Amino acid sequence: MRYILFFLVFVCVNDSSAGIRLPKLFGNGMVLQRDEPIKIWGWANPNEKVTVSFKFQQKTVKAAINGTWQLFLAKEPAGGPYQLIIRGGKEGISIDDVLLGDVWVCSGQSNMEFAVSSSLNAKEEIENASFPLIRHIEIPKAMAYHPKDDLDRTVQWKQANSENVGRFTAVGYFYAKALQEKLNIPIGLIHTSWGGTDIETWISRSALETSNLFTADNMARKNVDLEQLIKQRKIDIIGSMQKKQDGFPKDALVKTFQNTAFDDSKWPLIKLPGLWEQSIENFDGVVWFRKTIILSADYVSGAGLLELARIDDSDETYVNGIKVGGLKDKYSDKRTYPISAGILKQGENVIAIRVEDTGGGGGIYGTPDEIKLTIGDNMISLAGNWKYQVESVFENSSSNTGNIGNPNDYPTLLFNAMIYPLTKFAIKGVIWYQGENNANRAYQYRTTFPLLINDWRTHWNLGIFPFYYVQLASWRGANGNSNAGSSWAELREAQSLTQSTTNTGMAITIDIGETNDIHPKNKQDVGKRLAAIALNKTYDKKNVFSGPVLDNYTIKADSVIIAYKNVENGLLIKDKYGYVKGFELAGADKKFHYAMANVTHNKIILSSKKVKKPIAIRYAWADNPNDANVFNKEGFPAVPFRTDDWEVTTRHVKYSIK
Repeated sequence: MRYILFFLVFVCVNDSSAGIRLPKLFGNGMVLQRDEPIKIWGWANPNEKVTVSFKFQQKTVKAAINGTWQLFLAKEPAGGPYQLIIRGGKEGISIDDVLLGDVWVCSGQSNMEFAVSSSLNAKEEIENASFPLIRHIEIPKAMAYHPKDDLDRTVQWKQANSENVGRFTAVGYFYAKALQEKLNIPIGLIHTSWGGTDIETWISRSALETSNLFTADNMARKNVDLEQLIKQRKIDIIGSMQKKQDGFPKDALVKTFQNTAFDDSKWPLIKLPGLWEQSIENFDGVVWFRKTIILSADYVSGAGLLELARIDDSDETYVNGIKVGGLKDKYSDKRTYPISAGILKQGENVIAIRVEDTGGGGGIYGTPDEIKLTIGDNMISLAGNWKYQVESVFENSSSNTGNIGNPNDYPTLLFNAMIYPLTKFAIKGVIWYQGENNANRAYQYRTTFPLLINDWRTHWNLGIFPFYYVQLASWRGANGNSNAGSSWAELREAQSLTQSTTNTGMAITIDIGETNDIHPKNKQDVGKRLAAIALNKTYDKKNVFSGPVLDNYTIKADSVIIAYKNVENGLLIKDKYGYVKGFELAGADKKFHYAMANVTHNKIILSSKKVKKPIAIRYAWADNPNDANVFNKEGFPAVPFRTDDWEVTTRHVKYSIK
């Protein structure tokens, strides 16, 4: 018998020097979608034959003249680990530890980006993480003018263990953990999010151009090349800012900004706390803030405590030219800096803060009572007008964002770089946590959110896959309410209305927000509530997944009776004394007043001495409806609602290309 020996050189996955190459999404430890045709694609030499082997399947395809190739393997059930081998000519790629299971895309802004290491009971969660069938991959931040065929950088699939899980998306991890516990199948998480981003940047240009999102003055510009438009806009922004502030300061001058003697009389004013987008063009970079306060001799005899709420992202803080504190990349941490005795003095004292922001909103944020100076028993509020000066504008938010600028400057930038490269990869569905950045255009979110869902489904071409999302949690915001107007309540309403889009589901989180923090740490319940939706609607587990939903209401003279759905086992009022909270009534004058409420046979009877003839009901209609306390017996909170169709504050605020 004659034996023919041959050698096949196996190369590292995604080795760009090899003739054959796979997308960067492919790698050791990956999860492929079960029960769907398995698409494998990549690049090779023109006309090169490529052979793919997986389990008992093997298929061959010839690369096109431009080097691209793709093929489909037959569906496979859940299982693994397996090996995926791709051969081309004398080279090959071997991918090990491949699982078959359900793959979920996790996307949105900072509350999806929020890591396990920052979540509630983080130390315990990390120590107890041992779920080898849960795999996570984080898509690198990037922007692009046009849809990209591949990711910007090589990425790795990671197992959910104590070494890795701290860097996972917390919402995604707790979602996967709840699913894996019930289903016992591999779960893959593709995490692609960016904090502080608008929904429009996550939607394709083709979808946006067929919508009515653009205002009239933009219509003629829609077909302009996006790259040229962005470059020109960047020049205009920087030029405008330089003119407004007499140019960007030289390094030698910047070094004097913290000094007491520096003359800031020509600096413009900004109100703090508040993100700098209130006064400055939307950009990433460095801004200085200065405030002068007058202290009497009685105030300066000892040490002090400077509190500055939260700073997005990094700061260096000085008092009378002496550095008293600073944190780097800690946008959710409160700044509390001791001031040693002898630093403060009688007369003028200068607080100078250098703030560096690398993406999304920037500046000092929180509530007025959180920004103050305490000396002994004396407290001096620092809220109000501060002087500011832009030190520099970053060309881009990081070295991997494509040198474009801010992802919110123009639509479709993140779709092109962080979604489109994924759309050939089969998935089970999407979980989404976003909306904070769109609250000022909440009414239009009724259009943009379904547009995004349908856009992604079109590009993935996998049918009407599940799309589950988180309704905004409670947060103080602008302290909006029914009478003053609440953009956050209006955004929640837009999210509720999006449930009419086929195969969607919404997790309610108004009860687990944090009044003073836009990034609540309880991501466990967020993940569990999303998983409850999926277990019922996707996996047919017949479990309860929703809280009480308004079914109908009846007005009887001076009272209102409301009935709920999803309360088969009864209502639960979370209050020590059984008081029902969160409801308001209004009459013909459209002025809302808190309502007294009683529960009778799973119905709630409302009345208010200030509303003799009620015609409208609202529940949990505020930026921060943390008093709302109606649940079902399974522990799911009632959905916020209003029965009126009166004008809302964001009704006429439209998206516009700058």
